Amino acid sequence: MMADVAQVETLRHFRIPGLVADNKWSVGFDPVTEADRAAELAMRKVLAEMRPDDAILGEEFGYSEGTSGLTWVLDPIDGTRGYISGSPTWGVLISVRDETGPFFGMICQPYIGERFIGGLGGAWMDGPHGRLDLTTRAARPLSEATLLTTFPAIGTPVEKSAFDNVKKQVQLTRYGMDCYGYALLAAGQVDLVIEAGLQAYDVQAPIAVVQAAGGVVTDWRGNPAHEGGRMLAAANAEIHAAALEILQQAGE
Repeated sequence: MMADVAQVETLRHFRIPGLVADNKWSVGFDPVTEADRAAELAMRKVLAEMRPDDAILGEEFGYSEGTSGLTWVLDPIDGTRGYISGSPTWGVLISVRDETGPFFGMICQPYIGERFIGGLGGAWMDGPHGRLDLTTRAARPLSEATLLTTFPAIGTPVEKSAFDNVKKQVQLTRYGMDCYGYALLAAGQVDLVIEAGLQAYDVQAPIAVVQAAGGVVTDWRGNPAHEGGRMLAAANAEIHAAALEILQQAGE
């Protein structure tokens, strides 16, 4: 139901002339739109009615306390830069976590009509081809791998250097994916997603979906990445280990 209401609010404004984007940063550009706020408020309303004891962490309206031990983590539009550019690589991120981390997540792309779902024993997608199981790619050498990220100038100069060292080893690198890159990883289309500078609401749904599909997700030291920061998502343990060995050379 949360995905349904978020779909209504995000599509209401997508590719519609006159959409205004406010800048959340004093230096640089981090846009937020009426659609971001409306979608999160709509999802919060659903949770207030159906799960009133659960906590909520949302990108636009912060943290709301709960008593159940569960927290819903919401990113109403992951990839607002893509959204305001008319690109269909943005998505709605919904996940739920306990004290151990996210155990169920959904990556929704309303314009294409795709939902990638993972956790509680299953991983599947619904889209134009119907319902399909999600399974990540089998192991292959880095030299045959496809790598995705959102920005070419990833993170700090040190982080970009580490990313570039992986990039030099792979067959193909593509940019501008936002959360859709993790969906493609879970669907077995690519091998790696490497990013930095992320927040908890950026990563928790992708972690749940990718892991449920058979992938491996950690930070650049091999530790849990639940709170964001540096993220390495891989199709399998073998290619994860190969990329991790390179990324571990990055400084703190």
